[in-house]
Amino acid sequence: MDQSDEAAQPSTVSHQLKTLEEQLGTALFIRTTRSISLTEAGRVLIRGAGPAFDQLTDAVESARTTGHAARGSLKLAMADHVYDLFIGPTLASFCSDYPEIELEFSISDALTNLVDEGLHAGFRIGDKIAQDMVAVRLTPSMPLAVVGSPAYFDQHGLPQNPRDLLEHNCIRYRFHSSKRIASWEFQKEEGSYVVDVRGNLINNTLPASIDLARQGLGLVYTFRDCVKQDIAKQTLVPVLENHLSATPGVYIYFPREYRSMMPLRLFMEHLKKNIGLS
Repeated sequence: MDQSDEAAQPSTVSHQLKTLEEQLGTALFIRTTRSISLTEAGRVLIRGAGPAFDQLTDAVESARTTGHAARGSLKLAMADHVYDLFIGPTLASFCSDYPEIELEFSISDALTNLVDEGLHAGFRIGDKIAQDMVAVRLTPSMPLAVVGSPAYFDQHGLPQNPRDLLEHNCIRYRFHSSKRIASWEFQKEEGSYVVDVRGNLINNTLPASIDLARQGLGLVYTFRDCVKQDIAKQTLVPVLENHLSATPGVYIYFPREYRSMMPLRLFMEHLKKNIGLS
């Protein structure tokens, strides 16, 4: 700022104050050649407007620091299996490390419009996102599995080929937003193909589908990580393993404007450290 700018400032302020007095229709200051002091009307204005100016100052400071410290709100969208496999197991340590960060979760498999929903970030399988979003990979590829209970297979036999699933009761998954039934996709040398399975059970949550399979009510097509403990305990048995591939890993996506948001950066770093993908 040069000297002319500095010289102009007092006259500009004086002009603005005179304009305010004209708008109010009363004098706010007593001006002499030696000093300037408040009139009674000026003192009333200061007393009334002071708290508002304090609030404005606080609001400006809050806006300036929001997202640049280890505190504040972080709102995240994710499907239930993402929460169960990756987010839930890391929360205790994250909340212990950063107690001033408030976490809010929106659990759904819908392709959420983060901006419209007032969310900071979301999680999805694969990195196909809108051009104005940033995607960061958090996990390796996720193998798939078809599983059923020992009791189910004792009664209905083991499928030897994906086409055999047409003779089995398959527990199907319906997406929340599109209402579409999820495909059961398999691999062969020529490429991937879908088997149009049937069954008398449909729901929109993977944990419920897996529970139905444990009860011997049918077969479920899911991420192997979701049932690895059941497979280890032999409460669920995998089949058709040579016919299945893996899905892309889990990605976190967010608007470019949030790249430097401290709560989001800390949460991503915490997930990478705990999930094991560097």
